[in-house]
Amino acid sequence: GERGAERLMCRELANGTMEHYEGEKGAERMVRAEFADGEVQHYEGEQDAERCVRVEWPDGTVLHYEGERGAERMVRMEFADGTMEHYEGEQGAERVVRVDAA
Repeated sequence: GERGAERLMCRELANGTMEHYEGEKGAERMVRAEFADGEVQHYEGEQDAERCVRVEWPDGTVLHYEGERGAERMVRMEFADGTMEHYEGEQGAERVVRVDAA
């Protein structure tokens, strides 16, 4: 950006993780983290309240989350073959309640 209006857009951590940000200077929020192993995490929410809403694994598996930051719970897991598992329960105690076969 212009001098004095620079904003954080991307940051590479020492472990190889790339964090991607959106928003105006001073209000940047993380929207995506890409890990060296190929995992990608997607975030929503305002600065300092970002919450994980989706995780994509290199094998094509996608995990979907709901809940506030720090209390995100998995609600659905989609496998590359089209199978879907649906979950209920609080963070760390999620359990499968339905499986939709591909």
